[in-house]
Amino acid sequence: MKSYPNKSYPNSRPGYDGDNPARALALPAGIGLLVFSILILMSSGTYVVQPGFRGVEVTLGKVSPEFKPEGFGFKTPFVTEVRPMSIRQRSRSMPAECYSSDLQQVKTELYVLYRIPERSVVAIFKEYAGEPFDSLVAPRALEALKEVAAGQSAEQIVKQREEIKQRTLEVVRRKVGTNLIEIVDVVLYNITLSPELEQAIEMKMVQEQEAEKAKFLQLKAQIEAETAIIRATGEADAIQARGKALRDNPDFIRLQIIQNWNGHSPLVVGSGGSGSGLMLSLGDLQRDNPGSNRLSRPVPPARIPARRP
Repeated sequence: MKSYPNKSYPNSRPGYDGDNPARALALPAGIGLLVFSILILMSSGTYVVQPGFRGVEVTLGKVSPEFKPEGFGFKTPFVTEVRPMSIRQRSRSMPAECYSSDLQQVKTELYVLYRIPERSVVAIFKEYAGEPFDSLVAPRALEALKEVAAGQSAEQIVKQREEIKQRTLEVVRRKVGTNLIEIVDVVLYNITLSPELEQAIEMKMVQEQEAEKAKFLQLKAQIEAETAIIRATGEADAIQARGKALRDNPDFIRLQIIQNWNGHSPLVVGSGGSGSGLMLSLGDLQRDNPGSNRLSRPVPPARIPARRP
């Protein structure tokens, strides 16, 4: 067998083993594993708190007393976890049953609007596992509604819904407190009573509306009568004042006659008891007496008897 000690081969560089391809792939695989490890380390050592949330830092089961604000931050890899806590307004609904002061069952749907202030994020996470509604808000809201409804009749609960809502909100806030949870509002939906009670309340409301209508009609008639009396009294006073003015000012009548004269010569000039003159034209007299024409008929000349010789 011949040997070629001075002949160089293209794959004769140090560390190359053409017969073992696994050793050729070891270096790229190691580089990829290193990059992956760096990425895992970076992801476990950083956190991001989204808008509307606050972060609670938990390190090996111990909760940090300070919350994390919105944004990007660093934490201890693999041993520290940042839990998000929402501080946005939330609403929850629940069915509610209560009894009125007249022992009538009232069913409704109770909506509670609440939010967790950021000062209470850590305490809520530690005491209520981050969701305080079921164990803190709901029982006290139901208790508040029953307390308010017990002091009102079923009819008042239906007719004065806004007042019942406001009083329930005040009681809920007092029972829950303002340190941990902020109760924004409560809303009552679909208040239902028994069919018999609803029918009785409806009939009573119809009767009240009819009574109010009758009172309105009575008041309207009274006002119209008083208005008619006032109008008649005013007209009588006006006539009386006008007559007195005419009596006290006889020259006013002459002025009216002169202003309304149509240009015809007066036929009769008379004198009343008060010394006022009265003038009538021939045309006015004929209009007043259409069947009489004595004044317009010529007077025949008188016959003079002839003397006898």
